[in-house]
Amino acid sequence: MVGKSQIKFIKSLQQKKYRNQHGMFLVEGLKTVQELLDSNFEPHKLYTTDAALIQADQVGIELISEAELKKISNLKTPNKVLAIFKFPDIKPIDDREWILALDDIRDPGNLGTIIRLCDWFGIQHLVCSENTVDCFNPKVLQATMGSIARVNIVYTDLLQFITDFKGLVYGTFMDGEPVYTIKLPQKGILVMGNEANGISNEIKNKIDKKISIPQFGGRQTESLNVATAAAIFLNEIRRI
Repeated sequence: MVGKSQIKFIKSLQQKKYRNQHGMFLVEGLKTVQELLDSNFEPHKLYTTDAALIQADQVGIELISEAELKKISNLKTPNKVLAIFKFPDIKPIDDREWILALDDIRDPGNLGTIIRLCDWFGIQHLVCSENTVDCFNPKVLQATMGSIARVNIVYTDLLQFITDFKGLVYGTFMDGEPVYTIKLPQKGILVMGNEANGISNEIKNKIDKKISIPQFGGRQTESLNVATAAAIFLNEIRRI
């Protein structure tokens, strides 16, 4: 049985303040939980309505009822499994590879999809500005579908990080040079900006090369969704 104090603790992890305070986050859904259990993430507690669903030697499984799962879940339709994990250790960033940098991405779905794209295209390091949405936000974790287990995500002073970087910094802009016509190097930083405002002025001043996705259709479409654009740019990076 899940006690009141447990319920309060689990529900608190839906807020960034308490995630940071405890150094833990919650994950829901069989696929994502199992992906994290199979990774280097350290589990703290696991709750499920069916113990046969999960393979978890490293943590005790607490069997709970559907009603109890509804009390602790963030979903309208809970998905049989909920787990609490400890924050992972941050790995050093390898600047000999391509790095994706996000400047003030606010939508959890966009960040989650971008993390999946990094996993798909083998981008090991994702650097986020400090005001980018928290990668342990439950909606972000849902959208990653477990890919967060394979991408090193670092929150830092993005301006300082780019200033210190020894290499070319590419930024995505509507008026940049078409990405299809330029020769991309073997490494660098690709910066993508806020959904509404794009790359901030302070970061823009540090960009070595502005690149864009050319528009072939009607001019009524103002811009691409940032996650969709990320897929196209990362595909071009890997085509080299």
